Amino acid sequence: MTQARSSHGDAGSSLTAPRPEAVGNPPGGVVRSPAVIVDPYSSGTYFAPAFHSAGIPTVAVLSRSEVLETYAGTWRPEDFDEVIHYQGDLPDLVARLRALDPQCVIAGSDPGVELADLLAAQVVPRKANVPALTSARRDKGAMARAVAAAGLPTIAQICTDRAEDVAAWIAREGLAGRDLVIKPPRSASTDGVMRLARGTGWREAFGAQLGYPNQWGVVNDQMLVMEYVTGTEFVVDTFSCDGRHTVTDVTRYSKVDNGVHMAVYDSMEWLAPDDPVVPGLVDYTAGVLDAVGMRFGAAHVEIMLTDAGPRLIELNARPHGGGQPPFCRHATGDSQIDRTVRAVREKGADGIPAGYALLRHMLVVFLISRSAGVVRNAEVFDAVETLPSLHHAAVQVRNGQHIGVTQDLLNTLSLGFIVLAHEDREQLWADYKAVRRLEEQLRLDAPV
Repeated sequence: MTQARSSHGDAGSSLTAPRPEAVGNPPGGVVRSPAVIVDPYSSGTYFAPAFHSAGIPTVAVLSRSEVLETYAGTWRPEDFDEVIHYQGDLPDLVARLRALDPQCVIAGSDPGVELADLLAAQVVPRKANVPALTSARRDKGAMARAVAAAGLPTIAQICTDRAEDVAAWIAREGLAGRDLVIKPPRSASTDGVMRLARGTGWREAFGAQLGYPNQWGVVNDQMLVMEYVTGTEFVVDTFSCDGRHTVTDVTRYSKVDNGVHMAVYDSMEWLAPDDPVVPGLVDYTAGVLDAVGMRFGAAHVEIMLTDAGPRLIELNARPHGGGQPPFCRHATGDSQIDRTVRAVREKGADGIPAGYALLRHMLVVFLISRSAGVVRNAEVFDAVETLPSLHHAAVQVRNGQHIGVTQDLLNTLSLGFIVLAHEDREQLWADYKAVRRLEEQLRLDAPV
């Protein structure tokens, strides 16, 4: 295979974790069957270097002609032996990939999930997820229905394009006057997620996004309306092979309301595998993965642990985003990327553990802007370099930059985050407080 060139550069958002090393052809010049990554953006950018290190060439398939601006900074065409732009002719693409005899076809990021599913089923069926449940691995409405059909408890919700259906559902479920959540069923990164106190204004919120494209360029042909539930949010990151599910890490999210915006990321902490909440979360996650037909690949499963037990928020059939894999490797010695490569290289998951170990405590602190304005003293964040537990600083704030009120994960990543790691958990939380004090010192002036 020859190295393909692309017109897409690194303009746009930059990778918010350590960048992977650039790679060339596999060691020794031996061309083996490649690994195919569909839309290798965000954390999917780590697949190519990892596969090349294992002597496996890589092919990128891009699901659309242009790379979304959100992902532009994580697109590294130089890492691939070939880049294929999907032009809408699925049989042609299937034939082209079959000729390459790939070892796997996997999704690197959310936009590539459905195309990767379609291709894997036809090109590498032994490493494919259940084709009939493809929508349940991408569409949050279909996902919830599949999980409920499997007998697992779920959050009360409806996915529809008709406001009348929502009104009838609210009455039927006894949710009149209760808090509701509205979000697009095929978006991600908390894009378009709204909490409506006492359900006030749900019709206006429903209509405001219906029929319009979300931040990933997908038209919201339906909207998801959910009961608002309280509890603690966790993530279970997994890798599956031959239908056997393994856990690479369990993390706990802290999210806060920022004015009218709900679920703004505050922090994420890795949990030890012997934490009392972990077994129940892992068991529930295994049921969810079976329900949506996951048989091969990474998945990022978000769960709310309520007083009544775990409830699925959503599943994303791709690696944990935001550059998480190298941080996970530092915390646990392993990651979803590493397990994927080992399973492909070793032709199975026999050597992959069912769980994980926590080698050191780790905490991600997400920066939050409580107001809008022009940054005047970004240098206040220089002090993070003195934190005893600092592992990685990804501060994107610059003087003269206009920033808005943080309302979703994309806003958060545009500000940046701080990764803390230490043998002493108390040191992490002391440094967390130090970061928040620095944040309070940031001066924002009204734009001229």
